[in-house]
Amino acid sequence: MKTEDLIGVTLQTLSPQEVKDKMDNNEIVLIDVRTPFEYGFEHILGALLFPLASFDPKKLPSQEGKPIVFHCGSGMRSHKIAELCAQAGISPLAHMDGGLGGWKQAKLPHMAIDPNTGAHVLK
Repeated sequence: MKTEDLIGVTLQTLSPQEVKDKMDNNEIVLIDVRTPFEYGFEHILGALLFPLASFDPKKLPSQEGKPIVFHCGSGMRSHKIAELCAQAGISPLAHMDGGLGGWKQAKLPHMAIDPNTGAHVLK
């Protein structure tokens, strides 16, 4: 885990494996900030969708008991979301390094559309 300072709030950057381990242990809520189309095409099982285009930090669920971790396709949009949350005074903050691309590169399971059937399958 890496950390950086965002306007006086610490942002944790978790590796895909750290995120998977925390999800498996029911320790975090993972929020996907990509578009609904991107999410529909492929997503991490159990991730909630809250797209950047309509993101409002005031609408986030409470982090009491379970911190929120943001992710996107590469880590750029989730970092932008973290900046918006820091400006709103929300803490703790965390996002996943490398986004879904990093998750897939680590060969972790995700849901994707099977081009032959159009159905979602676990990859």
